[in-house]
Amino acid sequence: MRRRARAKSHPPSTARGKLPYFNRELSWLAFNRRVLDVARAPDTPLLERLKFLAIVSSNLDEFFEIRVAGLIQQVDSGIDETSSDGLSPREQLRRIHSVVASLVDDQNSAWSNEVVPALEREGIFFKAGHELNAAELKWAKRYFDTEVFPVLTPLAIDPSHPFPQIANKTQTLAVAIDYPDTPEHESHLALVTIPRVLPRIVRLGVGHPEDRTFIFIGEIIRLFVGSLFTGCRVTSAKIFRLTRNSDLYIDEEEAENLLKTIETELRNLRRGAPVRLEVEDGIDENLFKDLLDHIALPNEYTFRIPGPINLARIMSVYEAVDRPDLKFSSFAPARPVELPPGQTIFERIAAGDILLHHPYETFDTVVEFIQAAARDPQVCAIKQTLYRTSGDSPIVKALIEAARSGKQVTALIELKARFDEANNIQWARQMEEAGVHVVYGVVGLKVHAKACLVVRSEKRGMRRYVHLGTGNYNPRTARLYTDFSLLTAHAEIAREVAVLFNSLTSFGRAPRFRHLLVAPHTLRDELIARIHREARHAAAGRPARIIAQVNSIIDRGVTDALYAASGAGVQIDLIVRGICGVVPGVPGISDNIRVRSIVGRFLEHARVYHFANGGETELYLASADWMPRNLFRRVEIAFPVVDPVLRSRILDEYLPILLADNTAARELRANGAYEPAAGPGTSRRPISAQAAFVARATENR
Repeated sequence: MRRRARAKSHPPSTARGKLPYFNRELSWLAFNRRVLDVARAPDTPLLERLKFLAIVSSNLDEFFEIRVAGLIQQVDSGIDETSSDGLSPREQLRRIHSVVASLVDDQNSAWSNEVVPALEREGIFFKAGHELNAAELKWAKRYFDTEVFPVLTPLAIDPSHPFPQIANKTQTLAVAIDYPDTPEHESHLALVTIPRVLPRIVRLGVGHPEDRTFIFIGEIIRLFVGSLFTGCRVTSAKIFRLTRNSDLYIDEEEAENLLKTIETELRNLRRGAPVRLEVEDGIDENLFKDLLDHIALPNEYTFRIPGPINLARIMSVYEAVDRPDLKFSSFAPARPVELPPGQTIFERIAAGDILLHHPYETFDTVVEFIQAAARDPQVCAIKQTLYRTSGDSPIVKALIEAARSGKQVTALIELKARFDEANNIQWARQMEEAGVHVVYGVVGLKVHAKACLVVRSEKRGMRRYVHLGTGNYNPRTARLYTDFSLLTAHAEIAREVAVLFNSLTSFGRAPRFRHLLVAPHTLRDELIARIHREARHAAAGRPARIIAQVNSIIDRGVTDALYAASGAGVQIDLIVRGICGVVPGVPGISDNIRVRSIVGRFLEHARVYHFANGGETELYLASADWMPRNLFRRVEIAFPVVDPVLRSRILDEYLPILLADNTAARELRANGAYEPAAGPGTSRRPISAQAAFVARATENR
C-alpha cells in the first residue's frame, strides 16, 4: 500500500481564517474537565469517583508526553505556525498551563474536600505521615526498615555527584540537608528516587484485617528519610515528578529492521526531554530553584500540586477495596440472540450478518469466531490486524494455534501503537516463532483498521468470513469501551477486505473499493463528498440529515464541509466524546449543527456515520475519527451496514437514545462551554443512554 500525497490534508486556502475552529489542545483539556466532572458528581458511586480522578491524571500524563512535548519542540525550533484557530505554539502553551493549573487545583480539591471525606464515612482512610498514631507509626517504621530501606539509594548533589538522569514519571524526593557541625553552610540538595518496584499506596497493617487505612509510599519514605543521611539533618523533603517527551522518533525509510529500531527507541524514552515538573506545594523556594536549574526546565512548565502527586496511583485502591456497593452495579454482557445453540458460528454468519454492541453484548463472540477459525479443519487461512490487544490475548493464542496446525496465518501488527509498542513486540516474536507470517505495519502509516478475514473451504468452493469493528481486539478494554462489531459473509464486502489485506502485505498501489471507505485512499474524499451531497439534497427539498458519532473531529476539510452543509439547511448532530474543532451554533455558519459529548461509566469509542441521502439512507461503522492522523496517516476502514434489521437497530434505537441522553451528555456551545444536555422536548425525565443499554442487555440474557 502506498501512502497518499500529504498535500491534500489542508482545506482550500480561501477558507482559512474565515471560519471558526476550536483549538485542538484546549478542546482536549475540556474533555478531561468532563472526566473530572464525573468524578465530582455526587451520583457517581464513590469508588468510581476515585477511579475517574485517577483517569484525569493518566490522561494528563499522555497529553504532556505527546501533545505538549510537540508544542515545546516547535517553540524550541523557532516554528511559529499557527493552529487552525490562529494560536501560535507559544500562545497555546501559555493557555495550556493556565487551564491545566486550574484543572489540577480542582482535581486535588475534589480529592481532599469531597472524595476523601466521603471515603472516611465509609470506613476507608488515607493518612499523611503526621496523622499516624503510635501503633501506625511503629508499623510504618517496621515496613520501611524491611521493605523499603533496602531498595533506596540516597544521591547527594555536589560537584563530584552530578544531578542524575531522572526517568520519565518517576517520583523522587528532593531533600534539603545540612550539617549540624557547620551551621554556617547553606543547605545541600539530595535526591531519593522512589523505585517502581515499591507499591505506590500501602495499606497500613494495623488493627482489624478488614480495616482499610492507606498511606502513600512517599509519605512513609519522608517520615524516615533521615536514616539515609547519617550525621546530617533533613530540613525539608518534598516529592517531585518529571514528565518527559515520550513520542517515538523513527525514520521508517532508513530503519532496516523496524522491530529492532522500535525496541531501541523504547529504551531511549527515559531520556526524552523534560516537558513538565510536578512538585508538592509548599516546597522551599531555594530548593525549588535548585531543582529547576538542574533540570533546565522553564518555570512555566512546572506545576505546584496541592495534594498527592500523580493521583493515577489511587486506581490500585479502587481495585483493592471489595465494596461492590460503592461501584457501578455489575452486569454480564448478553450473548447475541442470533447465535442459538446447535449451529456453528460460520453457519450462523452465512445465514445473515451479526451486529454486536460492546460491552453490552459480549466480545467473547469475536474471540470465539477467531478460535473457531483456528480449530476448524475447513479453514485454510486467517488474516488479522492487531493494533492493541491484551497482555494475555486469547486472540493471539488462537492465531498461534492456527499456524501450528498448518493454516496460513498472517498477522499485521502495528508496532507503532503508542504506549503498546513493547506489548506488540512481545506478541510479534511469539507469533513468528509459531509460524505466523507477521507484517510490521506499513511504512509511513499506522494500521488502525480492525479486521479479521477467514477463508474457509466449503462444498461450493472457498468462502470468506469477516469481522470488522470500531474497537481493538482487546477482550479487556472491550468490557470498558463501547464499540460495534460486524460479522459478515457478504461476498463483496469480504472480497474488498481481502483486497485490502493484499495491499497491506504487498507493494500494490491503492486499490479501488465500492463498499468500503478506506484511509488514506478514499475515506476523507468520500466523507466530504457525502456531506456535500446532503447539502444538495437539502437545497432540492429532499431528506437531508447527518448524524455522526466519533471520538474526535478536527480535520478542517471535513469541518468546512459541515459548515457548508449547515448553511444549506442540513440538520447535523455530532456526538463527539473528545476533541472537537467544530464550533456549533454560529449564526450564518453553523446554525444547524449541534455537538454533544457523553462521558460516563464506559468510554464511548464507537464511530458511526449516518447520511439521509435523499431518502436512500447510508450507514457506516468505522475505525476512524475525523482527524488528519486518521484520514491521512493511518489505514482505516469505514464499512456499510447493509442488513435492514441491523440498520434499524442503529438508526431507530441506538442513535436516538444517544441524542436523548440528558444525564451524562453535555452540549457544546459556540463559546466553547459544555453545558448539561436538555434532551428532546421539554421533559426532564432522566435519560441515560449507557444505563438503558445495560438494562436492555440484562433483559436479553
